[in-house]
Amino acid sequence: MSKNKIYDISAELDNEFGAHGTAERAKFDDNAYAFYTAQILHDARKEVKITQAELASRIGVNKGYISRIENGLTSPNVSTFYRIVNALGLHIEITKPIA
Repeated sequence: MSKNKIYDISAELDNEFGAHGTAERAKFDDNAYAFYTAQILHDARKEVKITQAELASRIGVNKGYISRIENGLTSPNVSTFYRIVNALGLHIEITKPIA
């Protein structure tokens, strides 16, 4: 890619992973969300200086499950996600966009 060319990341994602609405793109999006969530949770756990085992104990799961979440290999269900968030002292804000 030349430094002088305008680059459209949306077009590149469409080209490589399929257009929005396709099964291929949905799979890519799911994996991207899992990775993003994993990074947030991993960084938050490190920031509060607890081990995976300690976090697992706090929320009633095993260490391997926390590891799989942090590595983006699995996504926690909603209730487990909220338990993790609470155990890490985080908070979630859900807002509607301004129209």
